Parts: sequence; C-alpha cells; structure tokens
Amino acid sequence: MKKIVHKLESLIDRASHFLLILSGILVLLMAWVVTYGVVKRYAFHAPDPYTYEISTMFLLFCGVLAVAAVENLDRHVRNDMLSSRFPKGVQLVLLRIIFPFFALIFVALLTWKSVGNALYALQIGQVSASPWAVPLAPIKFVIPIGYGLLCLILTGKFCRGLAQLKGGKNRSETV
Repeated sequence: MKKIVHKLESLIDRASHFLLILSGILVLLMAWVVTYGVVKRYAFHAPDPYTYEISTMFLLFCGVLAVAAVENLDRHVRNDMLSSRFPKGVQLVLLRIIFPFFALIFVALLTWKSVGNALYALQIGQVSASPWAVPLAPIKFVIPIGYGLLCLILTGKFCRGLAQLKGGKNRSETV
C-alpha cells in the first residue's frame, strides 16, 4: 500500500510541476501576445481583436494550472498572524489538518461546479462573444483539471497531517 501511495504522490508531484512550468511558459507567451497587440494597434493603427482573448485565456490557464503546484510546494499565503499565536501542537492541527480540510471542501465545490459549467458549455456549444467565436467548453474544462489536481494535493496534505498528528512520519519531515 505504501508503494502505491508513494507512486501516486510522485505522479501528482510531476503533474503539478509540469503544470507550473507550463504556466510560466504561458506567462511568457501572454507577454508576447500583448506586446504584439500593442505594437499592431499603436504602430500600425490596426488593432488585433484576438490578442485580448488569447491573453485572457492564458491568464485563466496560468491561474488554475499553477495553483496546485504552488500548494504542493507549500508556498501559498497562510494566516501566520493568527496561527503563530497558538502553541506548536495547535499550530500543527491548524496548518496540517484544519486548513487543508476546509480548503479541500472549498476547492471540491469549485471543481464540482466548474465541471457542471464546462459540461453545460459543451452541451449548448457555447462560444466567446468575440469575432473569433472560440468554443468555450475546452477552455472551461481546464478549470476542473487544475482544481482537481489541487483537491488531490489537499487530500494528501490532510492525510499526512493526520498521520503526523498520530506520530507517524510524513513527507515534509523527510524533505
């Protein structure tokens, strides 16, 4: 069982790292697209209607695809002002069990609703309101992918927090 859990954690780590790198590449592409749009608009007086839509899609992708990796690296903003006032044992329970549990509930709801929204967009053939008329269903399916991975990471954090509370070792102790 430990071998399966370790392989699953490794797969989740690699997937989140890949999506983080992809998000960084998308930020660079977004910068190039916006620069192209600005140059075309102001230097050639020919605005490009697609640059705004591409950059907003890339911004959405960056946000939802990078959030899981940031959480996996434990780099999210935490309420240290509140948790630092408690004893170490309570801090462990707050940061390793309670916060991941409530975050998991919130993100699971976001994932569930975003799947429904993407399926609805697919069902009705929803397209963007721009001249380009991009199908929105594939774009909307990126949201539950990113948040689904975040759910897996939060579940792992919660389980490791419970194991650490019970006296077992967790991955953060070995890193």
